[in-house]
Amino acid sequence: MTAPEGRTGTPTGPVPWCDRCGEAAAQGDHRTCAAARALEPPRFCPDCRRRMKVQVVPTGWTATCVEHGDRHG
Repeated sequence: MTAPEGRTGTPTGPVPWCDRCGEAAAQGDHRTCAAARALEPPRFCPDCRRRMKVQVVPTGWTATCVEHGDRHG
């Protein structure tokens, strides 16, 4: 998995954690996570595995990690 474009705080690139289930991105099958992420905002920070505060509005979403900042979609 790669980091979303609208993210701030760290550079875009490979990430160690799945942003939907919170498990290691390199282990297991995350096809269902990727399919769900097409419709849902991330729930876990892909950099540190912390649960993020997510706000969904009609125009998009914002997910905030206390360590790595905001991501937008």
